Amino acid sequence: MDALDASKLLDEELYSRQLYVLGSPAMQRIQGARVLVSGLQGLGAEVAKNLVLMGVGSLTLHDPHPTCWSDLAAQFLLSEQDLERSRAEASQELLAQLNRAVQVVVHTGDITEDLLLDFQVVVLTAAKLEEQLKVGTLCHKHGVCFLAADTRGLVGQLFCDFGEDFTVQDPTEAEPLTAAIQHISQGSPGILTLRKGANTHYFRDGDLVTFSGIEGMVELNDCDPRSIHVREDGSLEIGDTTTFSRYLRGGAITEVKRPKTVRHTLSQVPLQKSLDTALLQPHVVAQSSQEVHHAHCLHQAFCALHKFQHLHGRPPQPWDPVDAETVVGLARDLEPLKRTEEEPLEEPLDEALVRTVALSSAGVLSPMVAMLGAVAAQEVLKAISRKFMPLDQWLYFDALDCLPEDGELLPSPEDCALRGSRYDGQIAVFGAGFQEKLRRQHYLLVGAGAIGCELLKVFALVGLGAGNSGGLTVVDMDHIERSNLSRQFLFRSQDVGRPKAEVAAAAARGLNPDLQVIPLTYPLDPTTEHIYGDNFFSRVDGVAAALDSFQARRYVAARCTHYLKPLLEAGTSGTWGSATVFMPHVTEAYRAPASAAASEDAPYPVCTVRYFPSTAEHTLQWARHEFEELFRLSAETINHHQQAHTSLADMDEPQTLTLLKPVLGVLRVRPQNWQDCVAWALGHWKLCFHYGIKQLLRHFPPNKDTHLLYVLAAANLYAQMHGLPGSQDWTALRELLKLLPQPDPQQMAPIFASNLELASASAEFGPEQQKELNKALEVWSVGPPLKPLMFEKDDDSNFHVDFVVAAASLRCQNYGIPPVNRAQSKRIVGQIIPAIATTTAAVAGLLGLELYKVVSGPRPRSAFRHSYLHLAENYLIRYMPFAPAIQTFHHLKWTSWDRLKVPAGQPERTLESLLAHLQEQHGLRVRILLHGSALLYAAGWSPEKQAQHLPLRVTELVQQLTGQAPAPGQRVLVLELSCEGDDEDTAFPPLHYEL
Repeated sequence: MDALDASKLLDEELYSRQLYVLGSPAMQRIQGARVLVSGLQGLGAEVAKNLVLMGVGSLTLHDPHPTCWSDLAAQFLLSEQDLERSRAEASQELLAQLNRAVQVVVHTGDITEDLLLDFQVVVLTAAKLEEQLKVGTLCHKHGVCFLAADTRGLVGQLFCDFGEDFTVQDPTEAEPLTAAIQHISQGSPGILTLRKGANTHYFRDGDLVTFSGIEGMVELNDCDPRSIHVREDGSLEIGDTTTFSRYLRGGAITEVKRPKTVRHTLSQVPLQKSLDTALLQPHVVAQSSQEVHHAHCLHQAFCALHKFQHLHGRPPQPWDPVDAETVVGLARDLEPLKRTEEEPLEEPLDEALVRTVALSSAGVLSPMVAMLGAVAAQEVLKAISRKFMPLDQWLYFDALDCLPEDGELLPSPEDCALRGSRYDGQIAVFGAGFQEKLRRQHYLLVGAGAIGCELLKVFALVGLGAGNSGGLTVVDMDHIERSNLSRQFLFRSQDVGRPKAEVAAAAARGLNPDLQVIPLTYPLDPTTEHIYGDNFFSRVDGVAAALDSFQARRYVAARCTHYLKPLLEAGTSGTWGSATVFMPHVTEAYRAPASAAASEDAPYPVCTVRYFPSTAEHTLQWARHEFEELFRLSAETINHHQQAHTSLADMDEPQTLTLLKPVLGVLRVRPQNWQDCVAWALGHWKLCFHYGIKQLLRHFPPNKDTHLLYVLAAANLYAQMHGLPGSQDWTALRELLKLLPQPDPQQMAPIFASNLELASASAEFGPEQQKELNKALEVWSVGPPLKPLMFEKDDDSNFHVDFVVAAASLRCQNYGIPPVNRAQSKRIVGQIIPAIATTTAAVAGLLGLELYKVVSGPRPRSAFRHSYLHLAENYLIRYMPFAPAIQTFHHLKWTSWDRLKVPAGQPERTLESLLAHLQEQHGLRVRILLHGSALLYAAGWSPEKQAQHLPLRVTELVQQLTGQAPAPGQRVLVLELSCEGDDEDTAFPPLHYEL
């Protein structure tokens, strides 16, 4: 089957967000892959879940061991009913339900050499060292990619061996750079100048490039990749062009990505002559030499834990000091670590670190397996798809900062003893007392999308709000779409169209029957503060935000600041992810990134989009605006005219005439059939792009398909708007176009007079034109209302995206701009955020680790971590949040978490007494506004106005100015204070006037 045929099998609707990350070639390799996952405790289940969601061809599960209580703390596929049942068999059906296109089977026998030959990738999780040695050696021998992963309490390790000659076809996530060409000289070397506005600074010396669409110097079109040199002025040397034809115009230069070869040698597999010694020089992923040493000590700790298990037939007991000292001694006896072969300096063992690892190693934690399982699954995908650089070769990760810094607060062996509870794996790390704290929490989760589903899984498994006095509230107003199913694992195909919050809440209760969860489908925004008000937030201990817009994030963060609630916040874009925590009075409050806040919903200037586009983004915005005007706004305008019985003379003439003239087009009568719709589309094509119409009608070379797509899409949309049947028959359209007369250019003022010379697009409408349009409008008023079309990006059969893509591509041709493909056009115009299940799971795990710290009680800022990761480039950084900025004014000091509080008193204060209180207590002479609303007081008011306001009670004044009394249950009025006089810009802490 060739690539074109294979691509037809790819479910682009289901994997749409993932395709923007991986691309079609990688996805085709993934859906043909065969993977074995051995070990179905929490970590193995996470790896398997991510692979099934992302569409591997087949997944074989192997784990004959029976389910036990400690599994349930991190294995979301198992329940109490599965105790004593094989983990693999108990997990198989639920995994298969995640994606019926993936074959999920169970292998019940041993892992043999012959079995391994059936797979491209083999993953071992939580395996004994003996098993790792045997399977790793066999996989390396037969060229099967091998991964070994494990977590012990709050530490984890991952090892990858992809063989000695592994080629990465596409090492980076970024799209190949493309830019428009201004000129190319003949010479040795030829000098290429990019058009103004091109991203010249992104090209680098030695980049390989190719060319397309050049007129004149056609020898460069589709040539073999050429190496470039970037000159100081930004122009590019492209090699010898002396013998080529003279350059005329146009064309684009496109970067060609270079494959890279990775060599994973057998000596880096953790196998030595005996089990007493492991790898002496593990190559670990780390950001500094200090982190490398830390990772080396973790490596020694894992080796010692394996040795302890081998000697005693069991892991160390939870928080048992005797077992822990035994592990430290075993680590001390291992051959000392060395930095490198070139720099053989021995590194001292951090015995305190090894001791802490040993004490907490008996447990298994949902956030840890979510994080490491996501990274492991991404490495599996790298092995299969050959996209992105794999690990080289070890990764060590720890979250020991979740433990109390005060040693006296660490749990005791008695508190961590097994209890036959679904939380045993977590109690082994944090103790039963902490488990009870988790159960009593009441948390608000805003967003039940991809990250929200992963967070709900973490919350359910850790037992957050699972007690009688605790609970979870899930807020999401959206409904499930099919494209959600490839990364939002709580949803199934039968749930499409249902509210996300309701389905996610029910699924979370299925993961933990003790979970107290309430779904709400009202949005959390300024319009619903009567729902999510003082009473609501008084019951909330913390907030988790899983939102996809900075506007929504800023609002939720502002609510958390107002109510002094901890905020856990996460986001992803492709393989990039972040997980951040904001603690009242401890860390700074949430602030949206300046670049993101500035760019969100910020359109390009109208004049640039309409007359001087220089990028594909400009043409797409123009095409999107065309869609709105032609198929939504025009229909709404005509419907309004029909209902109100108005004439054009009664309307806003310039805008209305400009809007309606293209819609009425060449017809001047309501279309009656498909041919009328095609005639209108053909006329509008002529208006917008002004190509030789005879060439379109008589000749249809491949590069003219975009013209036909435009006519086909526009005609179908016009038909939909008028309630007429459309057509998808390209052959019939070609024949119909041959029969239609050429549109009269006098009837529709062209946007382009010729080539790229602009004609007036806003010609005056004279009395005759107004009369003609009024007459046509009267004809259109007879019949049913038109159907305004609301742009929908995820339905590939409705022609919405087809129209925008074709229109933008044609406009790119008009202006000599390199177009982008359909997938990228859809992403840009639909404002789609690329998404992948692995990144989502990783940030949810990182956020779950911060949850432990938030719930445990007062912690210093040094305990918390902001995390940023890039799975494509093996990058993870965790750092301490910033402290809240301190502001001062005379004797006052405050941060964004502080507020002034004034009780209303009995009887309630007047405005005059409130001002006196502020002057007496804080020395402030201020102007006062009701938050986001009316001005209550300013010193500059006239004596008469002050006399009117000062004697009034504060709530009476508020009601008089706003027309609204405080809502029932409202506990405070938020008043904004600013300084009168020279320091007018000083913004003081908000004043909470307590009712």
